[in-house]
Amino acid sequence: MAEFAGTFARRGDARYEELRVGHVFNRRLSSRMPAAVLRPADEDDVVAGVKLAAAEGWPVSVRAGGHSWASWGVRDDALLIDFGAMKDMAFDPATNIVTATPAVAGATELDPFLAERGRFFPVGHCESVGLGGFLLQGGMGWQTRHYGWSCESIEAIDVVLADGRKVRASAHENADLLWAARGAGPGFPGVITRFHLRTFARPAFAQDTRTFRLADLDELLAWLQRILPALDRRVEPILIATRQPEVPLDAGVSRPEGTIVIMHTTAIGDSEAEIAPLLAAFDACPVRHLGRVRGGTSIPEQNALLSPQNPEGFRWRVDCTWTDAPAATLAPRLREFWATLPTERSWSMWYGWSPSGELPDMAFSVEGTGLVSTYVCYDDPTLDEPLADFVHGATAELAADFGKGVYLGDTDFTRRGDRFVADDNFERLREIRLARDPSRRFCGYLIDDEAKLNLH
Repeated sequence: MAEFAGTFARRGDARYEELRVGHVFNRRLSSRMPAAVLRPADEDDVVAGVKLAAAEGWPVSVRAGGHSWASWGVRDDALLIDFGAMKDMAFDPATNIVTATPAVAGATELDPFLAERGRFFPVGHCESVGLGGFLLQGGMGWQTRHYGWSCESIEAIDVVLADGRKVRASAHENADLLWAARGAGPGFPGVITRFHLRTFARPAFAQDTRTFRLADLDELLAWLQRILPALDRRVEPILIATRQPEVPLDAGVSRPEGTIVIMHTTAIGDSEAEIAPLLAAFDACPVRHLGRVRGGTSIPEQNALLSPQNPEGFRWRVDCTWTDAPAATLAPRLREFWATLPTERSWSMWYGWSPSGELPDMAFSVEGTGLVSTYVCYDDPTLDEPLADFVHGATAELAADFGKGVYLGDTDFTRRGDRFVADDNFERLREIRLARDPSRRFCGYLIDDEAKLNLH
């Protein structure tokens, strides 16, 4: 048996159950049972783990930050490689490249590391999301409207292949692997042990956050859609539907009952003075707000603001769809849907994206004017199926009428599949997976039949 510097447990060992699900954010825990779990201490452990899996006849799955809504890494009879104990970062001031292992949390670990060096990377909006799944699925992070999808800033990756070889992939070597790493998600044909990421000069941040009645959604969304194509891409507007009691309210204003809508806008620039004119566009909003917060902010302050929307220790059902539907048809449907959010902690958003042009040549290839994502949060296990029916059913109806596909990070293919890459990209990804992993050592997508993948 292989010797590991990290922690290894087979099914039935004392630490197995903790290693199986202890690092999973969604406490709607999977009943799937890996053959063994490895928490590697270093890259050599990863190599040894892949070789052990080949000797034992096990498939291999990977877990980075543990935030996959469907727990894609927890697979029956596989070796689960969990990077939770392997966190390392290094920065090269000559190139402004930062390297990081997959389990490094973008907002709470990578961001402060870069802030000390005056640099920035568009990390995820949820503070505890690890870099591995975030980047492999595209990377919808802070100010990606300006910087591009976070996966676009992957300069290179270090990868362990199915035969146990360690390789580096960049634009100059093993370029097919770099292409796949930018959007393949759990279908990537290898185990990435380190990302090499391009960083940016650290900007100043400011926000304009306003609260509205749900009844005002039609007018609000129509206005946002009108201004979005010409809105400076340093500005990132999101509409959030929530039932949470704590929302921005002006003095003397009472919170309306039920679902309300928050327009949360962040912007970046060299200084707050430079940002002020960017946010001034929102002074023309024709809808009267119930409360407003405007001023300088930071990633740590945004972490504190948004963490109540992503609480630890709860069960989740999540789904999404890209859409170009105009407000006249989309807003009434969203208003009806959002009015029925089933728990106080549940929330949904319309992420104002408005593509700026042709995407780079990479696996990630589906986007739209806006993304509707819904996050149903609860703690009663008897609600698992009713709430699954609610969120996946409602999203499927929207997708059937207006959808363009999904953002891979907010999907669960065990309940609803949809297109996540363009057709030509899907075929190219299939060919790369076959060439790099002909024995199908790596588990791939969590779906009952891969023939149903990427169907819209």
